[in-house]
Amino acid sequence: QVQLVESGGGLVQAGGSLRLSCTASARTFNTYTMAWFRQAPGKEREFVAGILWSGSSTSYSDSVKGRFTISRDNARNTLYLQMNSLKPEDTAVYYCAADRPYSRVVYTTSGNYNYWGQGTQVTVSS
Repeated sequence: QVQLVESGGGLVQAGGSLRLSCTASARTFNTYTMAWFRQAPGKEREFVAGILWSGSSTSYSDSVKGRFTISRDNARNTLYLQMNSLKPEDTAVYYCAADRPYSRVVYTTSGNYNYWGQGTQVTVSS
Protein backbone atom coordinates (compact mmCIF):
# COMPACT_ATOMS: atom_id res chain seq x y z
CA GLN A 1 0.00 0.00 0.00
CA VAL A 2 1.54 3.26 -1.20
CA GLN A 3 -0.12 6.65 -1.03
CA LEU A 4 1.37 9.42 -3.15
CA VAL A 5 0.66 13.13 -2.73
CA GLU A 6 1.77 15.62 -5.36
CA SER A 7 2.31 19.35 -5.17
CA GLY A 8 4.03 22.17 -7.01
CA GLY A 9 1.93 22.59 -10.12
CA GLY A 10 0.80 25.97 -11.32
CA LEU A 11 0.76 28.51 -14.11
CA VAL A 12 3.99 29.78 -15.62
CA GLN A 13 5.06 31.53 -18.78
CA ALA A 14 7.03 29.79 -21.48
CA GLY A 15 10.68 29.63 -20.54
CA GLY A 16 9.92 29.51 -16.85
CA SER A 17 10.52 26.80 -14.27
CA LEU A 18 8.56 24.72 -11.80
CA ARG A 19 9.49 22.00 -9.35
CA LEU A 20 6.99 19.26 -8.67
CA SER A 21 7.10 17.18 -5.51
CA CYS A 22 5.58 13.82 -4.66
CA THR A 23 5.62 12.54 -1.11
CA ALA A 24 5.09 8.84 -0.47
CA SER A 25 3.65 7.21 2.62
CA ALA A 26 5.55 3.94 2.28
CA ARG A 27 8.29 3.34 4.77
CA THR A 28 9.95 1.29 2.03
CA PHE A 29 10.03 4.23 -0.37
CA ASN A 30 13.66 3.52 -1.14
CA THR A 31 12.74 0.18 -2.73
CA TYR A 32 10.39 1.63 -5.36
CA THR A 33 11.28 2.80 -8.80
CA MET A 34 9.42 6.08 -9.29
CA ALA A 35 8.29 8.00 -12.33
CA TRP A 36 6.46 11.06 -13.57
CA PHE A 37 3.78 10.84 -16.23
CA ARG A 38 1.63 13.53 -17.78
CA GLN A 39 -1.66 13.70 -19.60
CA ALA A 40 -2.85 16.56 -21.75
CA PRO A 41 -6.48 17.00 -22.82
CA GLY A 42 -7.38 14.58 -25.58
CA LYS A 43 -4.10 12.69 -25.32
CA GLU A 44 -2.92 9.48 -23.74
CA ARG A 45 -0.94 9.48 -20.56
CA GLU A 46 2.74 9.61 -21.43
CA PHE A 47 5.97 8.89 -19.66
CA VAL A 48 8.04 11.91 -18.67
CA ALA A 49 10.87 10.73 -16.44
CA GLY A 50 11.76 7.89 -14.12
CA ILE A 51 14.35 7.01 -11.52
CA LEU A 52 15.39 3.56 -10.35
CA TRP A 53 14.82 2.58 -6.74
CA SER A 54 18.56 2.67 -6.18
CA GLY A 55 18.93 6.04 -7.86
CA SER A 56 21.56 4.50 -10.10
CA SER A 57 19.77 5.28 -13.34
CA THR A 58 17.24 7.71 -14.75
CA SER A 59 15.20 7.83 -17.91
CA TYR A 60 13.61 10.72 -19.78
CA SER A 61 11.30 11.11 -22.71
CA ASP A 62 12.89 12.75 -25.72
CA SER A 63 10.55 15.72 -25.41
CA VAL A 64 11.88 16.72 -21.98
CA LYS A 65 15.46 15.49 -22.07
CA GLY A 66 17.84 18.28 -21.19
CA ARG A 67 15.10 20.42 -19.67
CA PHE A 68 13.69 18.28 -16.85
CA THR A 69 15.52 16.56 -14.02
CA ILE A 70 14.10 13.81 -11.83
CA SER A 71 15.52 13.21 -8.37
CA ARG A 72 14.58 11.65 -5.07
CA ASP A 73 15.24 12.30 -1.41
CA ASN A 74 14.77 9.02 0.38
CA ALA A 75 15.20 10.60 3.80
CA ARG A 76 12.06 12.63 3.11
CA ASN A 77 10.20 10.00 1.07
CA THR A 78 9.95 12.54 -1.71
CA LEU A 79 10.27 12.47 -5.48
CA TYR A 80 10.98 15.65 -7.44
CA LEU A 81 10.72 16.85 -10.99
CA GLN A 82 12.61 20.02 -11.77
CA MET A 83 11.18 21.50 -14.96
CA ASN A 84 13.12 24.23 -16.75
CA SER A 85 12.63 25.98 -20.07
CA LEU A 86 8.96 25.12 -20.02
CA LYS A 87 7.01 25.14 -23.25
CA PRO A 88 3.27 25.44 -23.87
CA GLU A 89 3.25 21.82 -25.02
CA ASP A 90 4.31 20.82 -21.51
CA THR A 91 0.85 21.80 -20.30
CA ALA A 92 -0.76 18.74 -18.73
CA VAL A 93 -1.76 17.08 -15.52
CA TYR A 94 1.36 15.56 -14.03
CA TYR A 95 1.21 12.35 -12.01
CA CYS A 96 3.80 10.60 -9.92
CA ALA A 97 3.79 6.83 -9.85
CA ALA A 98 5.45 3.96 -8.02
CA ASP A 99 6.40 0.76 -9.78
CA ARG A 100 7.34 -2.15 -7.55
CA PRO A 101 10.11 -3.01 -5.10
CA TYR A 102 13.53 -3.56 -6.60
CA SER A 103 12.64 -3.17 -10.25
CA ARG A 104 15.54 -3.98 -12.54
CA VAL A 105 14.79 -1.18 -14.98
CA VAL A 106 12.86 2.07 -15.28
CA TYR A 107 9.71 1.23 -17.22
CA THR A 108 8.23 3.85 -19.51
CA THR A 109 4.66 2.58 -19.88
CA SER A 110 1.92 3.50 -17.45
CA GLY A 111 0.69 -0.09 -17.19
CA ASN A 112 3.82 -1.01 -15.27
CA TYR A 113 2.94 1.32 -12.40
CA ASN A 114 0.34 0.36 -9.83
CA TYR A 115 0.41 3.35 -7.47
CA TRP A 116 -0.49 6.87 -8.55
CA GLY A 117 -0.79 10.31 -7.09
CA GLN A 118 -3.82 12.54 -7.58
CA GLY A 119 -2.17 14.65 -10.25
CA THR A 120 -1.17 18.30 -10.31
CA GLN A 121 -1.94 20.74 -13.11
CA VAL A 122 0.90 22.43 -14.95
CA THR A 123 -0.08 25.17 -17.36
CA VAL A 124 2.50 26.95 -19.51
CA SER A 125 1.37 30.08 -21.32
CA SER A 126 2.97 31.41 -24.47
